[in-house]
Amino acid sequence: MEEKYLSGSPIAYYISRRDSEKWVMLLHAAFVDHNMFARQIEYFRDRCNIIAVDILGHGSSTRVRRGDSIDKMSGWMKKILLEEKVEKVHLLGVSLGAVIVQDFANHYPEMVASLACFGGYDINNFDPKLQKGNNSAHMGMMMKAFVSVKWFAEANKKISAYTEQGQNEFYEMNLRFPKKSFMYLASLGTMVNRHKTGKRDYPLLVGCGEHDIPSELELVKAWSASEENCQTVILEGAGHCANMDAPDAFNRIMEEFWK
Repeated sequence: MEEKYLSGSPIAYYISRRDSEKWVMLLHAAFVDHNMFARQIEYFRDRCNIIAVDILGHGSSTRVRRGDSIDKMSGWMKKILLEEKVEKVHLLGVSLGAVIVQDFANHYPEMVASLACFGGYDINNFDPKLQKGNNSAHMGMMMKAFVSVKWFAEANKKISAYTEQGQNEFYEMNLRFPKKSFMYLASLGTMVNRHKTGKRDYPLLVGCGEHDIPSELELVKAWSASEENCQTVILEGAGHCANMDAPDAFNRIMEEFWK
C-alpha cells in the first residue's frame, strides 16, 4: 500500500486503489497500528479500494503538534476522503477504531456507505457503569506500560487477542507504541454521549469475539437491541481483536456485509 501523510496534520494513512467504486476505510485498535488489518488488506485489496489510517499517536501518525488530539480524527478522516475524491466510504473500526468511526458517522453521515464496529460500544448511549469493573484493570495496565513497554505488551496481548498467532502479532505492534501517546487518548470522553442517534441511512454491523471480556459481549448485545436493522455477529474462536484471531471468518462476514 502507498503511504501518505495528510497535509496540515500528523496523520499517516495507507491506500490501495483499484478499478472499483467501493471504498473501505479501516481504523485499528489502541496500542497497535494499521497493520492489524494485514489479513483484511491482503484479502480485499483486489476487490475494492482501501484506506487504512494510523490513529493519532500510533504507527506513523506521531508527528504531533500542539493542540492535536484524538477527537480531531473525524475531521482528518473527512479531509483524507476529500483528498482522495471519495464521496462515500464503508467504515470498519475495531475497539478504539470503533469509537472513532462512530464519531465520524455522527458528524458526516452523508459520507457513510456502511458502519461496522467490533469490540466497541454505542458511544451515543453509553452507560459508564458497564465499564466500572474494568477501570482498575485498565489502571494496572497503564502502570505496567510506564514501568516497561514489554511488560505492558505481554499483559495487553492476552486481553486483546485469543489465539497464539493473534497475541504474537499484537505484541509485536504494541512494542512500537510510544509511552507519550497515552496522553492523546485523554479526549476520548468528548466523543461519548454527545450525539443522539438518528435514523441511519446506511447498514450497521456490530460484533466481537466469543472470548472477549463478558462486559463487551453485554455491550454488543445491548447496542444491537437498541438499533433497527442492525446485524450482529459473535465470532467463534476469537477474542477482542476478532479480525486478527479469526481472519478468514471475519473476511467472509465483511465481504457479505459490504455487498
